[in-house]
Amino acid sequence: KFLTTTSAAAAGAGALSFPMISKAQTVNLRFQSTWPAKDIFHEYAQDFCDKVNKMSSGRLKIDLLPAGSVVKAFDLLDAVSKGTLDGGHGVVAYWYGKSPALALWGSGPAFGMDANMVLAWHKYGGGKAMLDGIYKSLNIDVVSYLYGPMPTQPLGWFKKPVTKVDEMKGLKYRTVGLSIDIFKDFGVSVNALPGGEIVPAMDRGLLDAAEFNNASSDRLLGFPDVSKVCMLQSFHQASEQFEILFNKKKVDALPTELRAMIDNAVEASSADMSWKAIDRYSKDYIEMQEKQGVKFYKTPDSILRAQLAAWDKIIDAKSQENADFKRVLESMRTFAQRACRW
Repeated sequence: KFLTTTSAAAAGAGALSFPMISKAQTVNLRFQSTWPAKDIFHEYAQDFCDKVNKMSSGRLKIDLLPAGSVVKAFDLLDAVSKGTLDGGHGVVAYWYGKSPALALWGSGPAFGMDANMVLAWHKYGGGKAMLDGIYKSLNIDVVSYLYGPMPTQPLGWFKKPVTKVDEMKGLKYRTVGLSIDIFKDFGVSVNALPGGEIVPAMDRGLLDAAEFNNASSDRLLGFPDVSKVCMLQSFHQASEQFEILFNKKKVDALPTELRAMIDNAVEASSADMSWKAIDRYSKDYIEMQEKQGVKFYKTPDSILRAQLAAWDKIIDAKSQENADFKRVLESMRTFAQRACRW
């Protein structure tokens, strides 16, 4: 629907044997992220689009919109699959409602792997084939690219420092993916919200506490305006990564060289994102303390141990309920046993 092409032709003016040379067509794609425009995550999405646009020298042009421009953040996958949008930028954990197995990409236990190691499993350990297979089984017509390793995410923002699991019971708390099950095991009342809706919900008292992702996103989204206490370290999302989505029919229609440019832009963006994150997150971490009065605390070991115990129960139950979950989990575990030894 949003794929348009324009072309022009120019006659060769050299020797008579020269064929007519046609200018390359321009393919326009409309993308939407799952992030507010002010979030650094939307900036990462724009960085990817810019790389594709420059690599293609105008043959491929991706126009990016922020969350909510066409569909709500959690509706992005369906919109791309149906062709309402040509593509988008988000995280696989947002599709937990489609299948619990999908949440293993980003909000699973990962068995000691960091996000970069999970990306290694995805590319070289069979993860991509399994993700593609799950999407196909759900009749989701997309091409998925995972990239952009995220650092371990904080436990979140609270009204006061949390010292033990019992202090979390009854809290109204935001998280997503399999992390929902972790905190429900703690007796927490969980509300899954996209990034742009969290701070307004905290401000109105609809949430007592929340986690999102990192120092820069949290600062830009306004967390320091509604809380001055952030608890660092957690096992709820220790190895998440981003997902770039394209409508499959649109990608399949592209020339081979443009598809190759997308492939390479994904990997270039993955490296660039991780470097930018180190630079920006560290700056915002310091500035929130020095300019906004935020205090950071280490999550107590008792809470971390309780998270690990909850993981054991959750993955056992989900594996019995869902064959895809069990298959993906065992693949990750096998890869981690080898990769973490090295």
